[in-house]
Amino acid sequence: MTDMLDPVTRQHVERLTEGLVDEFSGVFSRETIARYIAESTDLLGGSKLTVFVPVLAHRFARERLKAVGQAEGKIAKEQPEVLFVCVQNAGRSQMAAGLVTLRSGGAVHVRSAGSDPAETVNPDVTTVMTEVGVDLAHAFPKPLTDEVVRAADVVVTMGCGDACPIYPGKRYEDWVVADPAGAASLDDVRAIRDDIDARVARLLDELGVEPAIS
Repeated sequence: MTDMLDPVTRQHVERLTEGLVDEFSGVFSRETIARYIAESTDLLGGSKLTVFVPVLAHRFARERLKAVGQAEGKIAKEQPEVLFVCVQNAGRSQMAAGLVTLRSGGAVHVRSAGSDPAETVNPDVTTVMTEVGVDLAHAFPKPLTDEVVRAADVVVTMGCGDACPIYPGKRYEDWVVADPAGAASLDDVRAIRDDIDARVARLLDELGVEPAIS
């Protein structure tokens, strides 16, 4: 799909690739970084990204490269790593990730992904998360990739069945939480948010992370 990008967009992607080459110097080769950029662009899908191809592909590739480095011991883990997985990565997993960041004050590094990602984050989810101080304006659904699972210390699935690969030595949880996509009102979405928030509080307590905000 990268060969279908217009020349200006392709040039932008190449500039962002150079930035990752500098950031991961000594960890990954230029060829590896270029491959992850190309794969990330393809995985996200050009029809979903339009003019945002360079920025989102760069962000997605950067997270994947960091995860690979952590999984292979090339990049040190400075924080616990938690991964939330749902089907579309448009509601539950985005809310959980945002709440972990908020409640931990950034003391936990969190990722989210979807087994069958949607094109955009659910707008009702964005609305109710803004109410508690979490800005999802720049969040976007991402496909589940192997390296983010390998890098995680805790993997929390939320209605995605057997889509998530299992690796020994990791902590896995399955949270049975209603899907905001089927909610009848904003109040229903708020109830889902509050359910997830309570689960996040318990998870942080179990990880020994002091809450930054309650």
